[in-house]
Amino acid sequence: MPPIVDENRRRMLAATVMAIAATQVPRALAADARGGGMNASFGPLKQIDAGLLNVGYAEAGPVSGRPVILLHGWPYDIYAFVDVAPLLASAGYRVVIPYLRGYGATRFLSSATARNGQPSALAADGIALMDALGIQRATLAGFDWGARTVNIMAALWPERCKAMVSVSGYLIGSQQDGRMPLPPAGEYEWWYQYYFATERGRLGYERNRREFNKLIWRNASPKWSFDDATYERSAAAFDNPDHVEIVIHNYRWRLGLAEGEPRFDELEQRLARKPVITVPTITLEGDANGAPHPPPAAYARQFSGPYAHRQIDGGIGHNLPQEAPQAFAQAVVDVNAL
Repeated sequence: MPPIVDENRRRMLAATVMAIAATQVPRALAADARGGGMNASFGPLKQIDAGLLNVGYAEAGPVSGRPVILLHGWPYDIYAFVDVAPLLASAGYRVVIPYLRGYGATRFLSSATARNGQPSALAADGIALMDALGIQRATLAGFDWGARTVNIMAALWPERCKAMVSVSGYLIGSQQDGRMPLPPAGEYEWWYQYYFATERGRLGYERNRREFNKLIWRNASPKWSFDDATYERSAAAFDNPDHVEIVIHNYRWRLGLAEGEPRFDELEQRLARKPVITVPTITLEGDANGAPHPPPAAYARQFSGPYAHRQIDGGIGHNLPQEAPQAFAQAVVDVNAL
């Protein structure tokens, strides 16, 4: 039986707390959501061995600050948060933004390690990174693959997650879900997933990844007028030698067309039961998200702790932290007050 939740009381409390916290992110640092943002780069990137990976990551803010880990999705990279990081650093947070496996400066430590893109593997990477950095508990926030990853981390390791911000809500799924057909309009939205299921799709992505991913950016954020320099800054992350293999495996695994690793079987079985997330959560959605995403009503009851949902207006698409950095950063601050 699902937990009984007093939705009205929960939302009234969340609204009160967030009204009090609403001035904590300095608006003077907010980026222009319609262009390339105010910040062209991070400081020097760092590298650390964490689990199976040598992780490349950006870091901002005081080392003694409250830790926040920000996770990007596909086909994006750490620069999705380039204007979020200084906002949170100015509010006193320690901000860590890693490249996921298969992106940017992150590399596998061993050539013998399976190039596995299944969701639980990415979540295990996140926990390994926290261990390597000596972070026991952090606020987790992300979008696309990053949202799914923080969902999984919060569901399976709630003791490591202080609070969570998730774009497009609850994205935990399973291979069983992936095998089930959708209505025709839903299938149409996932066209690239079926393309990747073919050898033609793998080869096409290998050869044309920059053009392909730029098309995804445009379709997923139809009102975002990003410039070529903004895209090319992120597109460099797709040159990672494991990128294509990780992306193709991720989407084939979701459809049940590729095997995962046995070490993650128990985690995937737990995730297939759609675990409720207990940590304080704010979910976000842009009003112009062109990527497949569930309606908020479909996932609200998957969050049993303090919870609020916000729609971000103004033509905001799928890459919400880069298109609306002020709103994303504010959600991180506010969720820590729930």
